[in-house]
Amino acid sequence: MADLTQDPGFWMERAAGASAGAALSLVYMLPRGTREAAARFGTGLIAGVIFGGPAGVWLAQRLGVTTALSPSEVMLTGAASVSVTAWWGLGLIERLARRWGREKG
Repeated sequence: MADLTQDPGFWMERAAGASAGAALSLVYMLPRGTREAAARFGTGLIAGVIFGGPAGVWLAQRLGVTTALSPSEVMLTGAASVSVTAWWGLGLIERLARRWGREKG
C-alpha cells in the first residue's frame, strides 16, 4: 500500500512540477481557447500530481542519474514530464477529433 504522506512539501513539489510542465507546454502548443487551455492545464496538473513520483523514478533510472538527483528533483522532473505529456496528448486528440469530425460531417 502506498504511503501518502501528509508532508505539504511532498505535494507542493508535485504541484510545482506539474504546473511547470503545463506552462512549458504553452510555449510549444498554444491552446485554441480558454476552455481548451483550462482543460489541458487541469489534466496536466492532476496527471503530474498523481503520476509524477513514479515517472520521475522511472526517468532517473532510465537516464542513469538516480545518484545525482535529490528526491525533490526526481519528483519535480517526473511531475513536469507527465504534465507535458498529458498536455500534448490532449492537444493531439483534440486536433484529430476536430479534423475527423469535419471529414465525416
